[in-house]
Amino acid sequence: MDRENTLGEFLRARRELVSPEDHGMAPGGNRRVAGLRREEVAMLAGVSTDYYVRLEQGRERTPSVQVVEALARVLGLADDAVAHLHRLARPVTPRHRPAGHERVSPNLLQMLDNWPRTPALVLGRYLTVLAANTLGEALFAGHAYSDDLIRLVFLDPDAREFYPEWDRVAVATVGALRAASIDHDDPELIETVGELSVKSPEFRTLWARHDIQRKTQESKRFRHPLVGELTLTYESLTVNSAPGQQLVVYQAEPGSPSEETLSLLGSLA
Repeated sequence: MDRENTLGEFLRARRELVSPEDHGMAPGGNRRVAGLRREEVAMLAGVSTDYYVRLEQGRERTPSVQVVEALARVLGLADDAVAHLHRLARPVTPRHRPAGHERVSPNLLQMLDNWPRTPALVLGRYLTVLAANTLGEALFAGHAYSDDLIRLVFLDPDAREFYPEWDRVAVATVGALRAASIDHDDPELIETVGELSVKSPEFRTLWARHDIQRKTQESKRFRHPLVGELTLTYESLTVNSAPGQQLVVYQAEPGSPSEETLSLLGSLA
């Protein structure tokens, strides 16, 4: 992770994912780079090639809002990625968090316990499970990394069995970690990315793409070791009293087989 030139790293990674055909260009048989060339991005964004090269190399770090919007359009960025690009172009000095464990408020813990039929978790800023109700614990129980969702996806030997759509989950998980990593000097983030990059080639490849995807809502399939397959939707809510924490609540479609399976899991828990 290059913390000195995060803007340039992001632009380069996203440029390599855009095909010439996306902008009506001929693919060409002798292209030496993946995706668009620098001069093509510059032309499409209406800036000089020299200026764009300086952006990627870190010699220019504060493009105007108009340039950022033009680059976002050329690179085909979704809303979360556009917002991230604006943050990179207008960085603010991060407020360093004090050392120590993230804590969940007693009121939030009580709220979790009042939802006995709904799996609910409180996640930390880097997707560690800070708290869960009984059904939430049961949903993720039995794995080497049940309390750490990003390590569960990439380091747990049971991950591909637990997540039948592992590829999609992996992309979304890395995107959520990227979206949370505003403070690139955070020791916890550096340690997490370093460990996963060494131990998981899949994580290393996805991290290099610079995908940004906040955890919001999604339907997700599970293959639970005790009760079998179930499909749940989740909503992720920010905890305003504890910036960086997320309350994630899962539910099954009423009347569906997954609702029956979730009820069975609850009875076992």
